[in-house]
Amino acid sequence: LGLLECCARCLIGAPFASLVATGLCFFGVALFCGCGHEALTGTEQLIETYFSKNYQDYEYLIDVIHAFQYVIYGTASFFFLYGALLLAEGFYTTGAVRQIFGDYRTTICGKGLSATVTGGPKGRGARGPQRAHSLQRVCQCLGKWLGHPDKFVGITYVLTIIWLLVFACSAVPVYIYFNTWTTCQSIANPSKTSASIGTLCADARMYGVLPWNAFPGKVCGSNLLSICKTSEFQMTFHLFIAAFVGAAATLVSLLTFIIAATYNFAVLKLMGRGTKF
Repeated sequence: LGLLECCARCLIGAPFASLVATGLCFFGVALFCGCGHEALTGTEQLIETYFSKNYQDYEYLIDVIHAFQYVIYGTASFFFLYGALLLAEGFYTTGAVRQIFGDYRTTICGKGLSATVTGGPKGRGARGPQRAHSLQRVCQCLGKWLGHPDKFVGITYVLTIIWLLVFACSAVPVYIYFNTWTTCQSIANPSKTSASIGTLCADARMYGVLPWNAFPGKVCGSNLLSICKTSEFQMTFHLFIAAFVGAAATLVSLLTFIIAATYNFAVLKLMGRGTKF
């Protein structure tokens, strides 16, 4: 087969839903983790510069921020590996489903991919049985997992529930910064509000960011407006928005993975192929 014909036949069996979901997953996780990490750093600087002069007041907050940053590193690594595994499962099960319906044929590319995943045939050399290479054993183990799409559906479902909580938590700092920005807009345009400028404040204590005995804990009036005009505040606000968008993209990708994997599993089950093929 020519290169173009081979690539065209391989594209026929490509799981486009899984490809789109993988792209969304990688993009969303990268955006969430990268922007979230920098936004937390910016929040730490704003708190210690404007809202509290005593390190004891925000010591616990800094520990929590650092813990979240380490969790972000692990989250990024896990989702990039799991996204690649889901993409491989998409190729594996989509090929089997399309072979059932007759619009997919095994090609040289398909045979090569199948041999790679399953570990290939075991032969005998001139010196007796050949030992399976360590990479080949990994591929065989991976092939057994890819032959059970129901497991991927269950794991992805649990991850989606957990990520719903992450998505909800990522909306909290956006809400806090948006309220602060709205207060600054009211201070900048006093004609649009009936309240006194001196009474318009942003209190970090009311959101649980600082303890109630923290001093000053809040910034009011023109001082708050000057903070909102700083590049640190603007950058941190936009970074939290980007992290929220990344969390939403990751959630959509997980839902797409669930739909695609459930469809493939249902087809294979109904056609009598069971969960192994």
